Amino acid sequence: MIHLSEIAKKEVEKLMQGKPGHFLRVGVKGGGCSGLSYDVLLDDKLNENDRVFDEGAFKLVCDTKSFVYLDHMTIDYSAELVGGGFRFVNPNASGTCGCGTSFSV
Repeated sequence: MIHLSEIAKKEVEKLMQGKPGHFLRVGVKGGGCSGLSYDVLLDDKLNENDRVFDEGAFKLVCDTKSFVYLDHMTIDYSAELVGGGFRFVNPNASGTCGCGTSFSV
């Protein structure tokens, strides 16, 4: 399961306004300072092996390969002027970069 804090859910709901049929896709891609980077985007196309989580007002989707690295992760959101945005608290990560957008396992 991938968890979202209440403030992160509210921010995603704002992003979803005017985009019926879209969902939040979370994944992992190679790259970044620590080897793997978080990939977050609004999408409207499900793939055959996607894991789908119902968050009430929207759905969160993760491909099965990324889910191995993201299971039990919490996505939070900060509205701080400097350093604000989505934040990832990933218990599977053995190390993270200073900006928090990439990690290693």
